[in-house]
Amino acid sequence: MADENQGFLGAIWETIKTIFWALIIAGVFRTLLFQPFWIPSSSMKDTLLVGDFLFVNKMAYGYSYASCPSIKLGQFGIDIDAADICGFLDGDNSRLIGDQPERGDVVVFRHPVSHQDYIKRLIGLPGDTVQMKAGLLHINGEPVQVEDGGVFSETKEPQGPEGRYPRCSNDPVGEGGVCEKERLIETLPGGVRHSMLNIQDGLDLDDTKVFTVPEGHFFFMGDNRDNSTDSRVSQTSFGVGMVPFENLIGRADRIMFSSAGRSMLFFWTWRGDRFFKAID
Repeated sequence: MADENQGFLGAIWETIKTIFWALIIAGVFRTLLFQPFWIPSSSMKDTLLVGDFLFVNKMAYGYSYASCPSIKLGQFGIDIDAADICGFLDGDNSRLIGDQPERGDVVVFRHPVSHQDYIKRLIGLPGDTVQMKAGLLHINGEPVQVEDGGVFSETKEPQGPEGRYPRCSNDPVGEGGVCEKERLIETLPGGVRHSMLNIQDGLDLDDTKVFTVPEGHFFFMGDNRDNSTDSRVSQTSFGVGMVPFENLIGRADRIMFSSAGRSMLFFWTWRGDRFFKAID
């Protein structure tokens, strides 16, 4: 009987050790290499759709306090922020083994106030001026090149776990109808070409003041320009403002999986044409 008990306890101990080392390896992987990220909102359409799943390349820009994972499990009362783990790296707006991001990169970063993870396109580098005039982006006083990209169409229905309906340029559209937006192809200084969407002309963020990007900071915008809270809105718990270098988490390079449904388990809503799709 004693031998049986020792064997049972030994098996439990081996299981505990296996789980422990698996968690350590997963933590190192997520902290140093790649972080999973689900697209929860429509601010980056049509580059990224609600329900896209990707891994963020943390090696692209080096490491800062924001590289540490935040652990938020509300049902268990766990709310550990990245700053709680790696706060000793915070404060000087620098990075370890840090490479500068490039204009046009799609970047995941920590919101400077709310500390939530955001994903947007990098538009303005340190020292740049950025302004929107009549819906057209101007960088350093020059308008960017824009071409007609046709029409982006999707079904007017709840999208993703949050169940939000898309905004449409052809509203009112009933549920199940075809929701349309104007698609444009924008070429940024440096040559990055990407699609963006326009829902309506004449909105507040179509005309802005001139923003000057300070040293060590970056200016971000969503590709779905009329449905994005980004650096055009002053930094609050809602607006993004200028994002410090140390708040960058990593670069989004490729979509690994995509589901149009309320759950990834709804296999009939999987978007097979987006699996392993490169992000432009």
